[in-house]
Amino acid sequence: MRPGLCTLLVLASTLPGTLSAQTPVVDYHQHLFSPPAAALVTGDLDSPGISARDVVALLDAADIQRALVLSVAYTWGKASRAPVESEYEHVKAENDWTAQQVAQYPDRLRAFCSFNPLKPYALEELTRCSRDPMLHNGLKLHFGNSDVDLDNPENVAQVRKVFEAANGFRMAIVVHMHTSIDNQRKYGADEARVFLNELLPAAPDVPVQIAHLAGAGGYDSAIDSVLSVFTDAIVGGDQTLRNVWFDVTGVVQPEMSPDELQLIAARIRQIGVERVLYGSDAAASPLMYPEAGWAAFRRLPLNEDEFSVIASNIAPYMSD
Repeated sequence: MRPGLCTLLVLASTLPGTLSAQTPVVDYHQHLFSPPAAALVTGDLDSPGISARDVVALLDAADIQRALVLSVAYTWGKASRAPVESEYEHVKAENDWTAQQVAQYPDRLRAFCSFNPLKPYALEELTRCSRDPMLHNGLKLHFGNSDVDLDNPENVAQVRKVFEAANGFRMAIVVHMHTSIDNQRKYGADEARVFLNELLPAAPDVPVQIAHLAGAGGYDSAIDSVLSVFTDAIVGGDQTLRNVWFDVTGVVQPEMSPDELQLIAARIRQIGVERVLYGSDAAASPLMYPEAGWAAFRRLPLNEDEFSVIASNIAPYMSD
């Protein structure tokens, strides 16, 4: 049964703080943009994009040691955009460019490849990435951008094939699981159960990182209903979630009320701070820089012990 708001608010105020919070060891949600990808997304043909050098400078400013770089190759196959000529060639080029950028800072950055999992080339690109020394560690999937409809059995079956293949290659998976906002896809507890019961079992041997605390940035009732499915499963000891992590990228927004912040903190406690990861997202504006993102996250009414655990968490795919 889903806990009520009053119960969650009580949970959010139970632990005393004793330690001084540190800065995160790893930023688990960063993006690079090649100039062509930046032009595609922004319409600015002169955009320099976001390079590895840019991200490392921002990490240094925030006193963060490392970052997980999630390729944005999937954006070349965005479902709500007109098809791009030679789409798969652009996807490969973006993944390769990301790998080349990350290779300049092998002690600081790790790259995951990406693509739209509903495209005919999805499994081919996954296989290609699995053989690349800079991309073989993991895969980023963006359900919203790719318009993965969790109420569509054909979509679910196709994504399940990708999960199974990634599991076979021992590639960790980062999932932006919030469905398409542009296409107004349904998103709530029912869709969370599909993810829990049909997709996660297809990748039992690899870590799965659910981005944005199962949202798309910010927090609302739909996201909370999704999280309630996961927290109920965690509390119930469901082993399907034993390798699942949650990143908190962009969750805390400036306009949030104290009650909203308390609710998010309560959900984080139910998930368990030991499986929560800090992330800041693409450095598209100063508010999204790693240092600013950590300052925003610190607005949550967690105690210093809990912030320190989250800051220190090392997921298996960033452990060496």
